[in-house]
Amino acid sequence: MRFGDLTYLEIRRLAKSGCLAVLPTGCTEQQGPHLPVDFDTWFAERLCLAASRRASGKFNVESLVLPAIPFGPTPEHRNYGAGYVDIPGKLHGDLITATLTSLAEQGFERIVVWRGCGGHDLRGAVRDFNQAAPHKAQAFLPELPFHDIWCRFGDPNVPGGHADSFSTSISLHLRPASVRMNQIADPAHRPVDWQDPNLDFARYSPTGVIGDPTRASAPLGAKLWEASVASVAQTLRTISRTAAPAEGS
Repeated sequence: MRFGDLTYLEIRRLAKSGCLAVLPTGCTEQQGPHLPVDFDTWFAERLCLAASRRASGKFNVESLVLPAIPFGPTPEHRNYGAGYVDIPGKLHGDLITATLTSLAEQGFERIVVWRGCGGHDLRGAVRDFNQAAPHKAQAFLPELPFHDIWCRFGDPNVPGGHADSFSTSISLHLRPASVRMNQIADPAHRPVDWQDPNLDFARYSPTGVIGDPTRASAPLGAKLWEASVASVAQTLRTISRTAAPAEGS
């Protein structure tokens, strides 16, 4: 399932067979005092790989998962002073477009962009790629299912947003050694204005946590993980059934 594990000849054959390409995008930014700064990148890639295996075994849908892009725009985390790599939004969009173009040139007709950071707006990059010609490819930017999954298996009354009980539960289930247990606390942050064009988490939370991670647990993480894998696998199945556009359309 890993793009990087294959030779170019193997990739060429898979692209011609109708295999999906999956591009996870992540970021490097603070995740509160209790989670490592690679959480979004690690989670995006691991989830895409697990969903790719599930879609292959359950739906006979083949996909190749590229290495997750580890950097993106993270200006809202700068004022914590460390742990971030912040690249301009235009550069991020150009990187996504260039990657999509490379995959289209190799013969992939359906390419899934999976956002590891919900704050990254990649609609313009995907739209511009889909409108470009000539190439016989289409990129897809699925909606993230995590809020709905949390409401089903967690507690909708527990606030979330960043380094919260969802992220912490996933980490406790899949890589518990990465969690600094003695640093988990409810920061009692101020309400966040998510529409603020100059969003700065440091104005709202002294720790970087938006939400309440104290309700996290490994058993809850197992449920959230299974539901997330099932959801993304179903998304891959749906996209695989979407007709590719005619070349130059």
